[in-house]
Amino acid sequence: MVAAPHHTSFHWLRNGDEAFAAMLAAIEAARHSVRLETYIFSAGDPGNRFLEALVRAQRRGAKVYVVLDAWGSQDLADGYWEPLRKAGGEFRWFNKQTHRGFLFRDHRKLLVCDEQMAFVGGFNHAPEYVGDGVTRGWCDVGLHVDGPLAGHLADSFDKMFTRAELRHRAFMRVMRTGAHARVACPDGDLLMSGPGRGFSTLKRALRTDLRGARRVQIMAAYFLPTWKLRRSLQLVARRGGQVQIILPGQSDVPLAQLASRRLYRPLLAAGVEIYEYQPQILHAKLILIDDLAYVGSANLDTRSLHINYELTLRLKNERLAEGGRQLFADNLANCKRIGPEEWRTSQTFWTVLKQRWAYFILARMDLYIARRQLPGLR
Repeated sequence: MVAAPHHTSFHWLRNGDEAFAAMLAAIEAARHSVRLETYIFSAGDPGNRFLEALVRAQRRGAKVYVVLDAWGSQDLADGYWEPLRKAGGEFRWFNKQTHRGFLFRDHRKLLVCDEQMAFVGGFNHAPEYVGDGVTRGWCDVGLHVDGPLAGHLADSFDKMFTRAELRHRAFMRVMRTGAHARVACPDGDLLMSGPGRGFSTLKRALRTDLRGARRVQIMAAYFLPTWKLRRSLQLVARRGGQVQIILPGQSDVPLAQLASRRLYRPLLAAGVEIYEYQPQILHAKLILIDDLAYVGSANLDTRSLHINYELTLRLKNERLAEGGRQLFADNLANCKRIGPEEWRTSQTFWTVLKQRWAYFILARMDLYIARRQLPGLR
């Protein structure tokens, strides 16, 4: 456990087994309130365990609120939450519409108990996340937050819970939606983003922190950063800093993997080290910049940076960063390094063409379609 000033402590969650055990224990201990927000929630394990724990919490007097993204959790029947509703808990679907506007999703993952204990990261509540990330289950990362910062995360949840049943309106193009916000706290910053006008707090913070960086380590499930962010990473490497990036060796979204690989050649040429995780599908979202740690739901891709609602913690804490680097090193041991010459010789005309098309679809068309949807929403 890493203690920060002002009495907030942090603990890294290295895999699904650790994360789900800690989350369930927190729900069982909750006495006043439980707030759960996630993108994918599936029946089975661990979902059923969470439902049972949430119902027990509500019955003993803790007020339970749950919000799920309607698109990410579309395979889950609405009746699944009837036991929680009957016990007095509140459940909402986020943006439950099947026509215009479906692209705008709540991709955040957050659990807050009693406004004193919180969990953030990339873990969805689905069977594929159960395991150690090496011999079984997807590789992911999370953070257990214990202290005052959890109260600010609870406030963030409450805003999304209110927004869940609102339709995105036509004026989103010309007005700020409140989705982009940076909440500065003594223990760290909450970076929140989403559709609508306003600067991306995550992009702005990353570019600022990368300017003087000496050591950067990134684990990214989906890697499609903007040109300015890519240039910032290249500049760190070119001035003698170390940049290491772990990307998926196998992906649940092959198109995203192809798009990311289009960026390998210029990054490798600048001196960036690229590794691909081998044992399981990589789903982690972790950025370490010197003594800073970024952890949350956001990927470094077009959708997380411009379209989805996301939540990331930016924490300036040397001991926390050291723990993150150890976690990074442990995962690096299960990676294959991509060498510049090896990569160049492996690229055929057909693979390069596929990578370019994938990049065009995800970096250009996805954002174009989202922006076209925005003004016509009701």
